[in-house]
Amino acid sequence: MLEPNHQRYATPSAMTPTRELVLILDFGSQYTQLIARRVREQRVYCEIHPCTLSFESLKALGAQAIILSGGPSSVYDEGAPTIDPRVFELGVPVLGICYGLQLIAHLLGGVVEPATEREYGAARLTIDRSEGVLRRFHEGESVDVWMSHGDRIAALPDGFSVLGRSDNTLFCAVGDAKRHIYGVQFHPEVVHTPRGSDLLASFLFDVTHLTPSWTATSFTEDAIAEVKRRVGPNEHAICGLSGGVDSSVAAVLCHRALGDRLTCIFVDNGLLRAGEVEQVSSTFRENFHVNLIVVDARKLFLTALAGVTDPEQKRKTIGRLFIEVFEEQAKKIQNASYLVQGTLYPDVIESTSFKGPSAVIKSHHNVGGLPERMKLKLIEPLRELFKDEVRSAGEALGIARELVGRHPFPGPGLAIRCVGEVTEPRLATLRAADAIAMEELREAGLYDSIWQAFCALLPVKTVGVMGDARTYEEVCALRCVTSVDGMTADWSQLPYEVMGRISTRIMNEVRGINRVVYDISSKPPATIEWE
Repeated sequence: MLEPNHQRYATPSAMTPTRELVLILDFGSQYTQLIARRVREQRVYCEIHPCTLSFESLKALGAQAIILSGGPSSVYDEGAPTIDPRVFELGVPVLGICYGLQLIAHLLGGVVEPATEREYGAARLTIDRSEGVLRRFHEGESVDVWMSHGDRIAALPDGFSVLGRSDNTLFCAVGDAKRHIYGVQFHPEVVHTPRGSDLLASFLFDVTHLTPSWTATSFTEDAIAEVKRRVGPNEHAICGLSGGVDSSVAAVLCHRALGDRLTCIFVDNGLLRAGEVEQVSSTFRENFHVNLIVVDARKLFLTALAGVTDPEQKRKTIGRLFIEVFEEQAKKIQNASYLVQGTLYPDVIESTSFKGPSAVIKSHHNVGGLPERMKLKLIEPLRELFKDEVRSAGEALGIARELVGRHPFPGPGLAIRCVGEVTEPRLATLRAADAIAMEELREAGLYDSIWQAFCALLPVKTVGVMGDARTYEEVCALRCVTSVDGMTADWSQLPYEVMGRISTRIMNEVRGINRVVYDISSKPPATIEWE
C-alpha cells in the first residue's frame, strides 16, 4: 500500500488514484485530527498534510476540496504559517476554520486585526443566509458554536459576503460563492458545536458535490488489491502478530491478498493477558488458516527484565529482544521481502508536527529497526485509518467482534502495567486481577463503551485486614478511559456498583492484593498507560 513514511502526514495513496480526496492543511491546531475524523464520518476520504507542503506537491495530490485548519498563530506574526495564494486559483472549494479563515482573508485582500478580547468558549451563531456551508441551516436560525480566537476579521476581501454572525463576531461565517471559498470563525469539528457535522456536510456535498463512498468494505477491497499488486508472485511477507486489533486486521487483510505467502510470527514474551496465546493460536490457525509460528520466549524476556524498574529501560529491553527473536524466526522464511505492520494514522500524526519533531510519546511502537536490518520493505495497510475504522475494516473482513472490539494493548504488554519490577508472580497477580475486571465490565455491558480498560499493579504495599489477620500487600489500580482515538482521553465514570463488584472480587479472589483504587486522571496531563 503506502511506502514507508514516518512523518506526521500521509503520503498520497497509490491504492486508488481516482478516489475522491479532501486535503486538510494543518496550521498547528489541536483540533486538526478532529477535522479529519468528522470528514470521514461523512464517508469521505481525507488526508492531513502540513501547511508547509509545496504548491507543486499540493497540486499533484489532485484533491477535490481543501480545508485549512485552525492554529495558535496570528497571520501577522513573524514566521506565521501560510500557503501559496495560488491554492485559491485551483478551482476547488476551500473551507477555512478559525486561523484558516483569517489566513484566507489576509491573503485575498481583507483585513485581520487583534480582537479587543480573546473569544473562547460557547457562542451563538445566527444564520443570515442559507447557502454555501450553511446550506443545511435555516435563515434566522440560531445555533450553538465553539469559539477559540484572539484575532478577528475587520474587513472582508472582495467577493465575500456574510453568511452568519454572532454577538461578538460580525464575520462569523463568510463565503465567496463564485470561487467556492468559505470560512468560519468557530470550530465545527468539536462536539461543542453540535451541528458542526451539518456544516461539514454542506461543504462536502452541497458545495463540493462529493460522493459518500469511503466505507470499510471499499477500503478492504482496495487494500487487498494493492497488496497483491505490490508483492511479486515469488515474494513472501511476514507479520508480527500480537493478538491486538491492529496487527490482527493487518494480518487477515494481507492473508486475503497473499494466502500461504504470508507467515505470521507470534512471540509469547510472558507479558500477555490471560488466555491470549490460546486465543490467537485458535483464531488464526483454525478460523483463518494463516501460517502461524508461535514462539515461546517467556523465560528469555523475564530473565532480561529481572531487576529492571525504569519504564523506558523496560521498553527498550522488550523491543530489543522482540527484534532478536522475530529476526531469528524470520530468517527461516524463504523469499521474505516484506514486513507487515499495523501502523495507524494516529501513529503517523503523533510522530512529528509541521513545525518539527514533537516529543516522543511511544518508544515501543511496532518493530523499529527490523526492516532496515533485514532489508525488508514495509507494508502498512492500515496507516490511513483511525482505530474505529480499523475495527470496521476487521468486521468487513469477517473477524469476530470479540477480537476487533478488544481494547488497545501496549507493545510492552503487562510490563508497563506491572509498575516496578516485573516478576512472574507479580505478572500472575496482575493477569488474574485484569481478567476479573474485564469480565465484570462485559457482564455490566460497559466494555464496548470504554475505549481502554485495564488493571495496573503498583509497587506500593498497604495494611489490610483479611479474616481477622493483618495483611501487607500490593495495590491494584483500575484504569478505564473514554476516547475517540487515544490521542486524548477522559476517565470513565463507572457506576459505583460495578466498581464495587470489581474491587470486591479482586481482593477476595487474587492473592497479593488488598486494596483497589480507581484512576481518575485524564490525558493530558496523564497518559493512558501508567508507564
